[in-house]
Amino acid sequence: MPDVQALVNDFLIKLKKRKIEGSQATARQAAELLRSVISQQRVPYTNQAGALIDAVRAVGEQLISANPVEVAVGNIVRRVLHIIREEDLSLTTAAIAGLNLSAASDGDDDDDDCERDEHTVLSAAAVAAAARNALRPPSLQTLLEDMPESVAIPHTYSSGGDSEGKSKSADKSSRTRRLKHDVIEAVNELIQDINTCHEQIAEQAVEHIHQNEVILTLGSSKTVLEFLYAAKEKKRSFRVFVAEGAPRYQGHLLAKELVTRGLHTTLITDSAVFAMISRVNMVIVGAHAVMANGGVIVPVGLNMVALAAQKHAVPFVVLAGSHKLCPLYPHNPEVLLNELRSPSELLDFGEFSDCLDFGSGTGSPLLHVVNPAFDYVPPKLVSLFITDTGGHNPSYMYRLIADYYSADDLVVRRRVT
Repeated sequence: MPDVQALVNDFLIKLKKRKIEGSQATARQAAELLRSVISQQRVPYTNQAGALIDAVRAVGEQLISANPVEVAVGNIVRRVLHIIREEDLSLTTAAIAGLNLSAASDGDDDDDDCERDEHTVLSAAAVAAAARNALRPPSLQTLLEDMPESVAIPHTYSSGGDSEGKSKSADKSSRTRRLKHDVIEAVNELIQDINTCHEQIAEQAVEHIHQNEVILTLGSSKTVLEFLYAAKEKKRSFRVFVAEGAPRYQGHLLAKELVTRGLHTTLITDSAVFAMISRVNMVIVGAHAVMANGGVIVPVGLNMVALAAQKHAVPFVVLAGSHKLCPLYPHNPEVLLNELRSPSELLDFGEFSDCLDFGSGTGSPLLHVVNPAFDYVPPKLVSLFITDTGGHNPSYMYRLIADYYSADDLVVRRRVT
């Protein structure tokens, strides 16, 4: 089995050098790495969930710092932390329920009945407290420490103390293996959801794209490609306008792929969006990240498209897998909304070398090149989100996102004092 630290270092290099294309691939590899970290993490008998959380948080901090703009990495780290808390709470609740049954079966006289009732009430209160505080679930050890000894440690009638000690040791070992097993199984399900998110979203295409409509998109998105193709497979006839997405011109790739799959496609320049939007029935775009307030981080140029769509009352629909749902707000210091790409995507240094020379006496170049990678589209410009769980209004996104994350895990990176 490969060393975990070697796997972490290899993934850090890929993140720093931007060698992984797309949020889906990044999210999947991050989840697979954290699964390896959990699998090889040695867990103590006490505070097992805390040990797993500390291990995942330590690795997650490095991953987020390597490429803060790739929000999907932080999302997966927080999702895995939430999974650990949920599985620990589930095992805690099941253990307490088992103790209730054990306490209820001991004793036959009235005094024992009274004691059982008292113990049962205490246990039920502990379970209720744990359920109410799901974002900060207590450990099993903490819950048991607050109970009477006769309930917290069920009586085992055996002929020898050694066998009783062995039984307790076996129970602890079994509980440790159970927690790791359940967490790994849940992470496997998360990886499966990431792998199938395109198909889950594409299945909803026929509900939103109708006959003879005109769809506008910008740049290139695999989610959008599969969504449009799924509608075409359902015998829907429509036309797609593709804005080229300068300066990387990813729209050229999407237009070529759409034509290859038999869709009627028209390629336009980004500056022609406002002129063409009056002919469009719906704008469908992908997303880099969906924030907790319903705002979207998207490829540069899409804020202009969203404004044009709002001006002409054209629905602006965003496709995003659940791994792109971020529990943070745009103003949060953990969020880096943008990055500047190479100026070489805009101009040829040889042709503009004279302009880039330092001016006489000024100490600065005469020409500056700014090439941002992303735009931010506020929630008021978004009509609908389509995720692998269905369609949602922007105002509902905060509630949907809250189901995937714990409040204790929103800040992963430790602040430097």
